[in-house]
Amino acid sequence: MVPQQGCIIEAMSQGICAPTNQTCICTSDNFQGLVTECVSKSCTIPDSLTTKNVSATSCHAPVRDKAESHVILTIAMIVMGIVFVVIRFVYKMVYMQTELGLDDWLIVATIIATVPSACITLFGTTKHGLGRDIWTVAHSDITLMLKYFYGMAIMYFVETTLVKLSIIAFYMRIFPARNTQRLLWGTFWFASAWGTCYVILAIFQCRPVNYFWLKWDGLHEGSCLEANAIAWSNAIINICLDVWILAIPLWELRALQLHWKKKVGVALMFCVGTFVTVVSILRLQSLVHFATSSNITWQFYDISVWSTIEICVGVACACLPTVRLLLVKIFPKLAGSTRRTDYYENRYGHASGNKSATQKSRNVAVVTADRDRRRRDSKGSAESPDGSIQGSSGGAGIVYQKTYAVQYSDNDEASLVRMASLDAHGRKS
Repeated sequence: MVPQQGCIIEAMSQGICAPTNQTCICTSDNFQGLVTECVSKSCTIPDSLTTKNVSATSCHAPVRDKAESHVILTIAMIVMGIVFVVIRFVYKMVYMQTELGLDDWLIVATIIATVPSACITLFGTTKHGLGRDIWTVAHSDITLMLKYFYGMAIMYFVETTLVKLSIIAFYMRIFPARNTQRLLWGTFWFASAWGTCYVILAIFQCRPVNYFWLKWDGLHEGSCLEANAIAWSNAIINICLDVWILAIPLWELRALQLHWKKKVGVALMFCVGTFVTVVSILRLQSLVHFATSSNITWQFYDISVWSTIEICVGVACACLPTVRLLLVKIFPKLAGSTRRTDYYENRYGHASGNKSATQKSRNVAVVTADRDRRRRDSKGSAESPDGSIQGSSGGAGIVYQKTYAVQYSDNDEASLVRMASLDAHGRKS
């Protein structure tokens, strides 16, 4: 008598179900629990899975398979991420014709990394059992699924790090204050070290490395670090970093010389980034049974789904400032008024409305001084053909003046930076 049959007979001897009562045998949790416990003690894990599959098939149990939904979601997410990145680069390179910064190259690196990660999901994990009950998956496919999942876990740590570094680099470009720069650089290097550490942990979490995808059958020897500890610690640090990175621009925003409507709009744009944090929190619930469930092909599904969503939403959020500028061009009413010169628009002929020379000069930081230390503004000034500012000569004595022209536009994210420090510097001259 094979062990599986012996376990079924032993469970029937407990009087829970009669041998002829197929409904009870298939639906009784107590009966199935006794059989499973007996089989796990007397059989190898592969044999136990075979027994479970035979039992489920004889009971006509429904076959659960969520692989197709994961494929659809992955395609939608990766397309969304690519579209946002393309919009960002087309707008900057074609319309603005500006140089690409570190933040741009980091987001390119992120989207490049998401492509092989998506391919692993589409042609690796989902093709070999992810989203199905483990007893319905061929034993060789279980090993392959775990091997692909191993690669995807490493890519996840790389991608989350690159997204954060891109956002931090963007903030470094638009917030030039010395203390803020130091804070951002510290955050940048901390995030880099954090990502590097977890990539190394993901690669070498098992000894030997291949024990990660071989340990499921209980027939191989090796050891692994506590997977739950790695996953949970990473998730918690990830969420804390998201909150910290969001707090920096919101704190700086209060000092910007922007109309309150634009402040609200910019704040909302930054706060949309909290959706990534929300996704990270939702991903935590998928880690509850991580590394403890015996039905790994089914339990790993939620982790894979939420990880895909988190990365692609992060890419989209990193591109939102540029997308916002595009929307402002399409819908001008979305932009509030600010105290600055629209230099780019005037120079290249894209500005709307007529602006007098006085209006242009009023927004340029101009300081005029004489022997009486009397300060003058640019109310009586006019713009000469060569572009210089000519001051009025109503006062006595030697008059000299300095002109500080701040040249930037709505197309440049740096336009969010306050100009008060430049004006204060000019007044001291």
